[in-house]
Formats: sequence, C-alpha cells, structure tokens
Amino acid sequence: MSSEEILINVTPRETRVAVIDHGILQECHIERSSKKGKVGNIYFGKVIRVLPGMQAAFVDIGLNKAVFLHASGIHDPLIQENVTAESKELKETKSIEKLITNNQAICVQVFKDEIGTKGARVTTQISLPSRYLVHLPYDLEIGISLRIEEEAERERLKNILEAHSAKGFIVRTAAEGIDEKTLVEEKKYLEKLWQEISLDIKKAKVGELIYEDCSLVLRSIRDLCDSNTKSIKIDSLDDFKKAQAFAQKFVPALFPKIELYMGKRALFDLYQTEEEIQKALDRKVLLKSGGYLVIDQTEALTTIDINTGAFVGTKNLEETIFKTNLEAAAQLARQLRLRNIGGIIIIDFIDMEKEENKAQVMSELEKAMSVTGSKYKIGTFSPLGLVELSRKRIRESLKHQLCEDCHICGGKGSVKSAETICLEVYREVIKAHQAFSANGYLVLCHESIVSRMLEEEPVLLESLENIVSRPIKFQAEQLYHQENYDVVLR
Repeated sequence: MSSEEILINVTPRETRVAVIDHGILQECHIERSSKKGKVGNIYFGKVIRVLPGMQAAFVDIGLNKAVFLHASGIHDPLIQENVTAESKELKETKSIEKLITNNQAICVQVFKDEIGTKGARVTTQISLPSRYLVHLPYDLEIGISLRIEEEAERERLKNILEAHSAKGFIVRTAAEGIDEKTLVEEKKYLEKLWQEISLDIKKAKVGELIYEDCSLVLRSIRDLCDSNTKSIKIDSLDDFKKAQAFAQKFVPALFPKIELYMGKRALFDLYQTEEEIQKALDRKVLLKSGGYLVIDQTEALTTIDINTGAFVGTKNLEETIFKTNLEAAAQLARQLRLRNIGGIIIIDFIDMEKEENKAQVMSELEKAMSVTGSKYKIGTFSPLGLVELSRKRIRESLKHQLCEDCHICGGKGSVKSAETICLEVYREVIKAHQAFSANGYLVLCHESIVSRMLEEEPVLLESLENIVSRPIKFQAEQLYHQENYDVVLR
C-alpha cells in the first residue's frame, strides 16, 4: 500500500520539499533564489590552472569560485579530437597534463554543489536525466539500475533499448515495469535535448550557462516520486499547473496524485513537518526508549554519540545497551537522510560484550541505511567500539543551508564563561594601568559580567582596586555580548 507523501511548499524566495513516510518526515530539500543549486547545469568554461600533483584542474565557468575538475571526470571526446593509439593510452592512465592544458576551453557539468569553502565539482561526462532514463551522450554502453533485481525484467529493459539503438543510456529504478512506448519516447526526448545542447556548445562563450536543470518542484516529481507515492501536495497554483503539465508529459501515472493544497493550516504544519525541521537542527536527538543521540558536524567529519539516558531497561545492563544501540541505528540513519549529512561519519555505539548483539546492531544499521537514497559504505566495529560510515555528499547539509556561524561564538558552539571574562577584565585593567596614567577606569561589558564582578567576585574587585589604586566602575551595555568588553581610561 502506498504510504509516501510529498509536500511542496512554495514562496517567492524559497521552495521546500518534504518526503513523509508513514506520517514521519524522512527527507527535506530546500532551494532558495539567493542560493540556487547548480547540480546538473552545463557550462562552457576555461581551464585556469592544471595541478599535476593533484591530477586535477580548476576551471572558470563564470561563478564566484573556480570549479574543481578531477582527471577521473574527463571523458568528453571533444577535448581531444584526434585520438591516436598513444593518446588513448595516456587517457587510460588519467595523466591530467596530457588531457587538458591551461586556458583550454572546455564544456563541463556540475555534479556536486559548492559546500562550505570548497567550490563546486564538475565533470566532462555529460548526463541528462529524465524520469526513467539517463542519457550519457559520450558513452556507448547500456546500463540497468542495480536496484532492479529481477533478471527477466533487466533483460526486457535492455532488449528494448538495444532494439531502438539506444546507446549511452542508463535505465533508472523507476523504469521497472514501464512499457516500451514510454521508454522509447523518453529516449527520443533526451536525444533531441542533447542535439539542442550540442548546437549551443558550438557557439558558446567562456563562462556561459548552456543548460540549466529544471526547478526543485519538477525535479522532485522526476526523482523522488514512484509507485510508493500516495500523493503530491503543492500549495502554489502556478507550480501545481507546471507539475501537472510535467507529469502528463513524462509521468502520466503521477498526474492524478498531484493535488493543489488549499487547507487552512500551513502545508508544513501537517505531520509536524515544520517542527521536525527545527528538531533536525538540534545536536541532541531523543529516542523513544529514553536514550539519545548527540550529533556534531564539523568540516572534516560528523560524530554521533549514543547514550542510554533515562532508559534503564528491565533485565540487565547488556540488554539495556543492546536495545538502545538497536534503536539508535535506525534513528541515526533517518537523521543522516533528513539532515543530508555526508562525508565521513564516526558512530560511537555504547560498548557491547556479546558478538551476536554487535552483529544485530550492524544488520539494523545496514537495513536502515539502505533506504536513505544515497551511496554509502559501512565499516566494522573498531577495537575502540567505533563504527566508521561514509555517505555520498552532493549538496549542503540542512544545517549549512538554514544556519550560519554564531556571531558571538564564531561557530565554536560555546562562549567563554562570565568567570573567565571577569578574570580577563582583571588582567586587562592591570595591563592598562602599567601602560597608561589614568585617574580611573570604566569597564563597558555585558550585564552578566557586571553582576558577576559586583555580586560574586567582590574579593577579586577589591584586589584589583588595591593594585591600581584607582576607582573602577562597571557599566552594562545592551549591545555587548558576554565576551565583549572595553576598558576605558578616565
């Protein structure tokens, strides 16, 4: 029975898509007009620097930052028009300086958006996706998604493409059971699209956008919806009409499932979606048992610490720990998907004694990760009880999309305590006294520092006044945060 619902909330500056399964938010996609994703876009650029040591190059495609092109991503035959036996050998070894040169014009496609301080990543292997197929114009092979497991169906799909000379196509998972006519129509559409793009490439100038992927609304229908989708609710009339037209042309089976939402409640108030998005920004994630996860994201990696919390179990400590870890394995996979966390992830499960318990926890983690919709690899328990997991990262995490570094702590996640600042003020006043001649000192600071110094640190203040032999006054400033203070000579 279909259980998945797609909620699409559209405002003039932002589009949000929520994937709901059994009433629970599983995935969230956000696109803002101020920072629109560029994955799938094709640009005509220029190589500005070849880096033999990294087997890569930086390419100017007209964005604020140069994009990164690795040698393994160079497949475009347009790069080398005359391919000799020798150059083929060079290409196989992926020697970057033999493939491209500085100032060379080149056509590239973005496959990973800019993340943090890192520029976008690109490839010359162009791919054009539709609902059921992906066209790779520079490839001659036919591929079938590994998630289509039935051998007879795989053979049927391959035979359809071969019968229509469909070289350079990959059959997507959604194509399982789809009739020949639909597949052939999509094939023709993608081939025609590539013909148009090819003409644009020939007359393009450096830094020019040649092809832009469709909007998040249409990409959601193309990439997120399948036979398990029960409904697609959209709260914008204009986008509702565009979605209907797109579905009617490419995915007729989804057309009756698209609904215009006109409810009195905000769309994202359904299933507590808004609330769940806010929770996904917290470090701490509560488990039903009473245990909890602590998720910390850094630029290098993400750590997930698991704790029993208030859960005491009913049998023994090993059983309590095992049940907490088992629940945590399923929940952390959901959190990775919801928060769109990728890269290296280190999981600190609570130590278990029994090997069979460890095996069951790993089995649960594998099962939960298999439905997160992104490539991943799971290691084994290390001698320290840690599990290393990697997950493919294509776009920024939810936290990086919705948040910015705290202007007070500068992204550290903490601020100096009032006691620490009082001691800093103490040393700063003495330093000022040693360097300047003044009749007194005025300390401008946050009200918490004033209260601490006058009410809880009278001995410290008395000691300071005895050292400088000058009056010291404290004045609270509303615009100062706890770490801000100034010592003024009087």
